[in-house]
Amino acid sequence: MWDARATSIAAPMQSVGTGDRVYALDVLGDKIVVGTRDRKIHLLDARNLSVPEQVRDSPLKYQTRNVAFFPTGDAFVVSSIEGRVAIEYVSPSPEEQKKKYAFKCHRSKEDGVECIYPVNALAFHPVNGTFATGGSDAVVNLWDPFNRKRLVQLHRFQTSIVSLSFNYDGSQLAIASSFGFEYEPAPNPMPENTVTVRHISDAESKPK
Repeated sequence: MWDARATSIAAPMQSVGTGDRVYALDVLGDKIVVGTRDRKIHLLDARNLSVPEQVRDSPLKYQTRNVAFFPTGDAFVVSSIEGRVAIEYVSPSPEEQKKKYAFKCHRSKEDGVECIYPVNALAFHPVNGTFATGGSDAVVNLWDPFNRKRLVQLHRFQTSIVSLSFNYDGSQLAIASSFGFEYEPAPNPMPENTVTVRHISDAESKPK
């Protein structure tokens, strides 16, 4: 952890080892969630990084691609390279753990064969609590985690979605698209790297 206010940053304020490479990270207030190469999920308190609050196995079978907290901080989302997303709850209590679930997404059928794409990007709507996913299928979906349904699918982009971010009130969604070398040979010519800002209406983003 770094102090952005410092005029000269020689060393981090705090550090903690995770035992393997960090593949994904999200911060909400004092809460930190980390996904590592060994498919562990670390839940940390930024006020004291010396001891993780929890370390648990990823609910998904394949490599973690991204993690993101719900705006409320009581739950988080994990995505993987296998076209799946899991909703996890922070509290280890049995009542809270009963609410967790996972689902398939960012998949398509071509000539009768199912194509499965990594889910690279996650972003929560800061007001409505719904969230967006972006995949290597060049598609962005908006989801209602409370009613377990997809709200809308945006138009297909030229290449993989690698990053997503809502603005402060959720009315705009920034969408970064860039080829991620998920397959070979790479396309020729290479798709253009783009950042698109799209208006998101309440009709598209409110739970239903």
